[in-house]
Amino acid sequence: MSWGWESAWPAPAKLNLFLHVVGRRADGYHLLQTVFRFIDLSDELRFSPREDGRIVLATPVPGVAEEDNLVVRAARALQQVGAGPTARGVTIHLEKRIPAGGGLGGGSSDAATTLIALNHLWGLGLSREALQRIGLSLGADVPVFVHGRNCFAEGVGERFTDLALPEAWYLVTRPLVQVPTAEIFRAPELKRDTPAMRPQDWRPGLGRNDLEAVAQARYPEIARHLEALRAVGEARMTGSGACCFVAFANEAAARAAAAALPPELAALVVAGLAAHPLVALT
Repeated sequence: MSWGWESAWPAPAKLNLFLHVVGRRADGYHLLQTVFRFIDLSDELRFSPREDGRIVLATPVPGVAEEDNLVVRAARALQQVGAGPTARGVTIHLEKRIPAGGGLGGGSSDAATTLIALNHLWGLGLSREALQRIGLSLGADVPVFVHGRNCFAEGVGERFTDLALPEAWYLVTRPLVQVPTAEIFRAPELKRDTPAMRPQDWRPGLGRNDLEAVAQARYPEIARHLEALRAVGEARMTGSGACCFVAFANEAAARAAAAALPPELAALVVAGLAAHPLVALT
């Protein structure tokens, strides 16, 4: 596919198939191990060139100041790498489909797609590694979306071992709460000493989400969703919450399980992706 100005640029969601906290650095950052899986649920961005050097988000996100929006911050970071803040501008239209505050990585994915798209559209020629470094300055989950491949991630989420994951479908529910990631990581009861594993030793179904116990104790709605999902499969929370999921080998099984859930859970059935749709551009 040819990607250009006015194209619809996808920003897919992710699931953490497991998430272990294996330690903590002296600067307070947590050391993690996780597997990132991209899924077929995506925000969409469109970019229009400007001659005045301004970065304009035409579709503000309610409750998020423009200067705090990761899309705007990503575009401004690339501006500084290019010919300077007055040389290039862009108007960005963002269509949100990924729930905010759900642990699906929507904001990070939007930022990564902005980096990938504007690197291409502005002809900057930056490498994937350079874009990942810029992404890490914006947020811990941004680099994996630039990386573009399902992977086992380590460190603060910036060291990747690519994985060829089997085809899978996921039943995803969204508890109607927004979980502040920082709150979960600050919790004194959070387990921070799970033994590290080697990437080559991980298999689908192995591991757990160390953040899950803290999140469901503080947000009973998450516990309710997990309990309902456990009636149809092995349920887990993704990221720091609030979304929860169960994996299935095929679409029919996922849809049958969705039909068995209470209708108020408003479950989504989505396919796992083999890679990020923009991986060829990085």
